[in-house]
Amino acid sequence: MGDRIRAARHFLAPPCWYLREKYVTITFMTKSSKKPAASVAKPTAAKVPAKSAASKAPTKAAVSAAASKVGKTELTDLIVTSAGLSKKDAGAALSAALEAIAEALRSGQTVGLPGVGTFSVKATAARTGVRPGTSEKIQIAAGKKVSFKVALDLKKSL
Repeated sequence: MGDRIRAARHFLAPPCWYLREKYVTITFMTKSSKKPAASVAKPTAAKVPAKSAASKAPTKAAVSAAASKVGKTELTDLIVTSAGLSKKDAGAALSAALEAIAEALRSGQTVGLPGVGTFSVKATAARTGVRPGTSEKIQIAAGKKVSFKVALDLKKSL
């Protein structure tokens, strides 16, 4: 009974999430109400401690910006600016190259990209594993996996 009461209280209370020193409150709208569907609480100014000149450690924002993902759209834009192709042609060229790499790997070939690295297909042996929930021993079948070895030039430049 106590769990039901706690669950009901949690359901009736407006949800509130803590995001980087800012509170966001979502208000649910009923059919008869004319209020907005969601309201956002005003963000509070986060106090940032002053950094000393001796501290040279990268911040989380700098690390996350440097480690952001470059997707297919960004690669297409880079091809457009460097090769001078139209966006449509650059997208088609990138799609064709990626499909050719995938097809070569499916057929078991090794794909080498000079200055970047080498993709290859490796066989994995059958092995005995343990199911996490029950600690039961299970047999894992043999299979294949794609591996990537980074080129020495790229590794040194990082």
